Amino acid sequence: MKKMISRRNFLAAAGVVAAAGVLTACGGSSNSTAASASTAASGAAASGDTIKVGVMGPLTGDVSVYGKAVVNGATLYLKQVNANGGINGKQIEILTEDEQGDETQAVNCFTKLVDEGITALVGDVTTAPTLAVAAESADYNMPMVTASATAEAVTYDAETDTVNANVFRATFTDPYQGVHMADYAYEKLGYTEAAVIFEKGADYNEGLAENFINEFEAKGGTIVDDESYSKGDVDFKTQLTTIMGKNPQVVFCPNYYEDVSKILKQARDIGMTCPFLGGDGWDGLEGYATADQLKDAYFCANYAKGSNSDFENAYKEEYGEEYPNGFAPLGYDAAMTVVYGIQAAEDAGLAAGDDDYKQAVIDAIASGTIDGITGTFTFDEHHDPVKQTAILCFDGETPVLKEMF
Repeated sequence: MKKMISRRNFLAAAGVVAAAGVLTACGGSSNSTAASASTAASGAAASGDTIKVGVMGPLTGDVSVYGKAVVNGATLYLKQVNANGGINGKQIEILTEDEQGDETQAVNCFTKLVDEGITALVGDVTTAPTLAVAAESADYNMPMVTASATAEAVTYDAETDTVNANVFRATFTDPYQGVHMADYAYEKLGYTEAAVIFEKGADYNEGLAENFINEFEAKGGTIVDDESYSKGDVDFKTQLTTIMGKNPQVVFCPNYYEDVSKILKQARDIGMTCPFLGGDGWDGLEGYATADQLKDAYFCANYAKGSNSDFENAYKEEYGEEYPNGFAPLGYDAAMTVVYGIQAAEDAGLAAGDDDYKQAVIDAIASGTIDGITGTFTFDEHHDPVKQTAILCFDGETPVLKEMF
């Protein structure tokens, strides 16, 4: 039976609370966007007719393109809930933090939000900060839904067979993506010889690469080469030249869009013509690579543009621009998941923020069905969503839906 961890123990929790007073200030500023937001921070989870919800992500820094999208998507949904009367008449007070893509800052931001009395958290965004916040959140049994962190360990420790009881995600996992793209390459595209290039030492990149390799070989395919590079590298021609010499039919490139754009350009510059495949880290690639570089490229994603015009139109109206990438709809669905749980706790008449309330939020999410814009989904025993995946290809430089797989 899977073990469920919610809190560690009283002494550990007390130690964290005591340590909170000596942590450096979080790099972002907390602000409320609810119509009835309090003008002063309060330790209470609910003040009068408001319920406090934290939303955090990297709003500045190298991965801010993801953080802004998640925070905007989540905030849009929470504002819509408020505009429709809130939760049983109570308005949601949205407290937003910028963790700058840094693990230490992420923990500081989470601690600050706890001190301000949140009942639940939408966040974090990328893997490493989310892992740090997930570990910290266990002390408080804080309901936490990440829109986009894909590492398996965010919700489940495979080594100890332990589920992080208070943590859920709206996106699929690294293992799922790697396996899924290997299946797609072998079964749908018909490739039997593949190569892989990935950033070493990064949970996301290594997780996808490892699972792609294992699944592709299990299907009967051959990995002719796997190459790695270090964080911060900008020249990939050595690895790509080696790969080209092995003559693969396809290259799996499970990296974030900044590196992917450089890899694709350099691959074409040295004469590589084979197709490339990727994971959801490719979301945001539009405008960073040319149509020639993206020819015959595919990646998996949670959402395809045009799937939900109501969301896309509302996003544009709220922020004055098109939604930037698939992380915005995931933020929207993560906030929807949090509200689903809060609604159950409010319906039960519990006191916002106390132990029973938080547990009611968690229990409702674990057993619930979310009718999200990235699909209708439930949660499995590891608190991961059960949902279909969009396979995107490129029409010129624009990602478009190829098929659901």
